[in-house]
Amino acid sequence: MYKVGITGGIGSGKTTVCKVFEVLGIPVFYADIEAKNIMVKDLLLIEGVKSTFGKESYFENGKLNNKYIAGIVFNNEAELAKLNALVHPAVFRAFDTWETQINSNTPYILKEAALLFESGSYKMCNTSILVTAPLNTKLKRVMQRDNVAAEQVKAIMDKQMSDQDKSKMANYFINNDEEHSVIEQVLALHKQFLEVAANLQI
Repeated sequence: MYKVGITGGIGSGKTTVCKVFEVLGIPVFYADIEAKNIMVKDLLLIEGVKSTFGKESYFENGKLNNKYIAGIVFNNEAELAKLNALVHPAVFRAFDTWETQINSNTPYILKEAALLFESGSYKMCNTSILVTAPLNTKLKRVMQRDNVAAEQVKAIMDKQMSDQDKSKMANYFINNDEEHSVIEQVLALHKQFLEVAANLQI
């Protein structure tokens, strides 16, 4: 099955773009949402987190102690790398399972992931899309969505791969600057992906 990876920095609106693809009938795997789910469901991952960061990583009711984990990894790249080394393989496993449940007649699927390039999961896709937006637009979106200060958003952005670096790895681009039509851009890509997928089946 033809696999399309889609990513973008915080506030780029990649989830909104994915919703348009879903309206067109294309299944979307939301890696970031799935990562939160498997943190409390994947037994192999749970044991790995406890072994690496301590039993305090989880509450007695099985829920993840987000504050505890964040306190360890947020400003420590080495510890964050340890967490990612546990989470990313688990997300890959979840994606593989999800893919087997997709109808075989589906022309292509999308894998949405904030760390598509950083995690290496783009290698599991046939092609990739980068959703971009101006810095001020992204800041405004996140500040309104999460009710946080600009400095907090910038701190997160500083820890992410820049759009400039991502653009060197992406194959397609969607400009979500609120001036260009996202729907038209998605429809154009959708047409291309349908053609490519059809040719692969010949």
